[in-house]
Amino acid sequence: MENSKVLVIGGSRNIGYYSAVRLLALGATVTFLLRSPQVFEQDDTIQNYIKEGKARLVQGDALVKDDVRRAWSEARVDDTTPVDFLIFTVGGTPQFSLTKGFIVTPPNLVTQSLINVLETLPSPHPKIIGVSSAGIMQASHKSLPLPVKLLHSLISVPHKDKRGMEEVIAHSAGREWDARDSVGDEILGVDWTSRVPNTGEFKSIAVIRPALLTDGVCRADVKGKGSEAYRVKEGDLESSWTVSRKDVAHFIVEGVVKHWQEWEGKCASIAY
Repeated sequence: MENSKVLVIGGSRNIGYYSAVRLLALGATVTFLLRSPQVFEQDDTIQNYIKEGKARLVQGDALVKDDVRRAWSEARVDDTTPVDFLIFTVGGTPQFSLTKGFIVTPPNLVTQSLINVLETLPSPHPKIIGVSSAGIMQASHKSLPLPVKLLHSLISVPHKDKRGMEEVIAHSAGREWDARDSVGDEILGVDWTSRVPNTGEFKSIAVIRPALLTDGVCRADVKGKGSEAYRVKEGDLESSWTVSRKDVAHFIVEGVVKHWQEWEGKCASIAY
């Protein structure tokens, strides 16, 4: 990863942050698009990389197309080589509603942010890794343990947004899409297909579908377990309960980034 250029959108915390720190440790130059760059003011790890010129902070909002376009430009660092990867882990802070369960404002935050990303793609195109959730499709929901299904009923609004993101990806990559999973104009917006690559035009993208996320340690870093610390499979995993955000970041960097040809164009589920 030495001298690679990475843009991270949604990297102020959690999976995006942990992935970025791993990439920085491998020598990559990482540019963060952040609504509040002040989030890293007391972060010694990021501050050290900023001093070295390896971490770059761009203030902006992924819901603002011009901000995303500017982030792509800043992530190039110079004009000699393109951006190699985008790590897309956008997600809001859920708030509880008595009638709707946990909600995020706006309800199409993830989908519209990704549409802005695809509408402003630089050339040559970077590789994109997007984080979704396990069991949010009609077919895959059946494979979830019953207690997890019950919990999913409380987070159906954020999951609808994740499905919107995946619908956009499926369209751009030319993958088959189950109409039962379509989220409609409320999430996608009117004429959204005119804002993203044509069907099958952009295949350089991988989707990660974690089980319920925890703040636990990275098991893959403990006692040299590596990828044996968690299960990964293209498509759905049976008995998917939980996985830590740090282990998802481990898989993104050690599994997907380093072995791109294996995961390009695929949807990978990850769980313990």
